[in-house]
Amino acid sequence: MNVQSITKEQAWQVRHIVMWPDKDFKYIQLKDDASGMHYGLFEEGELKSVVSLFIKNDEAQFRKFATLQEEQGKGYGSHLLEEVFLKAKSLGVRKIWCNARENKVPFYQTFNMRETTRAFTKSSTRYVVMELFF
Repeated sequence: MNVQSITKEQAWQVRHIVMWPDKDFKYIQLKDDASGMHYGLFEEGELKSVVSLFIKNDEAQFRKFATLQEEQGKGYGSHLLEEVFLKAKSLGVRKIWCNARENKVPFYQTFNMRETTRAFTKSSTRYVVMELFF
C-alpha cells in the first residue's frame, strides 16, 4: 500500500464512481478543490481510495473519503485515513473533523473520533459532525 498526493482530477474519478455515479460529473467537484490537498492509496499501481484535506489555520476538514466498492473491507481506507491524520498533524493541525454519514459513525470511532452535537440531513442522508484533537 502506498499513500501519496494526487491531483483533484484523480480524486474526482473515484468520487464519481463511488459516491454519485448517477449524477453529472460536475456534481462531485467541490468549489474549493483547488485549495485542497488530495491523497490517494495505491495498491499495485492502482488507485483504490481517495480523500481530500482542507486546512485552515490549525484545523482541518477531510471530505469526499471514498474507496472503490470492490476494494472496501481490505483496510485501504483505514490505512489512507491514518496516513492523512499523520500528515495533518505534521502540518500543525490540532483538530481534524468530518461530516460523517450516520451509518459510518462506528468506523470513525475506531480512529478515536468523537461525535459532536452537530448533525444535519442532506438529500435524505443523516450526517454527524465528528472530530479528533491531536
